[in-house]
Amino acid sequence: MDYLISILGPLIEGAGVTLKMFFVTLALSVPLGLALALIRISRSRTASTLVNGYIWLMRGTPLMLQMLFIYFALPFVPIIGIRLPDFPAAIVAFSLNYAAYFAEIFRAGIQSIDRGQYEAAKVLGLSYGQTMRRIILPQMTRRILPPFSNETITLVKDTSLIYVLAMNDLLRAARGIVQRDFTTSPFLVAAVFYLAMTLVLTIGFQRLEKKYAVHDE
Repeated sequence: MDYLISILGPLIEGAGVTLKMFFVTLALSVPLGLALALIRISRSRTASTLVNGYIWLMRGTPLMLQMLFIYFALPFVPIIGIRLPDFPAAIVAFSLNYAAYFAEIFRAGIQSIDRGQYEAAKVLGLSYGQTMRRIILPQMTRRILPPFSNETITLVKDTSLIYVLAMNDLLRAARGIVQRDFTTSPFLVAAVFYLAMTLVLTIGFQRLEKKYAVHDE
């Protein structure tokens, strides 16, 4: 027990990095994903095609590869040539990747709304923007909660990938202690941390689903 208490400090510090990565990625990828979804279903065929290609690229290549490209290869790309520190590089990679997944979730949710509601809003004199903001998006939110919650929980686990950039996240902190003390106990403690994080998210989303279910009755 004393040993477990002694290693909690570094693991809690690593968990802080993991949570920071999670919240910043979520704050950036959700609005970007919504914007991409709206562009994809827009009447602009060119813009829709470009967004579709972007989503295909982000979903078709591994997140770790994208992260390594941004960190190691981006500085050598002509015109761009930007070298990002480890944390910003990871944030850019995660945000761009998850925005593509969220975009598909949002698009499916928006397109699941009956087209008659658009016509009704038009008769009431609402603009397209007002229709989306007041009628379509609130309904979309209720419908996408299950897939959105799954993707959000996956994001918590995917943050462990940042160890390849030598960032001292939860997994890297646990690995360092394992290599130092030759015991797997830190991995078990790290697993408990991840389970606790996902449990909080699971309970939160379940409550949201029940709340919206009551409102729909």
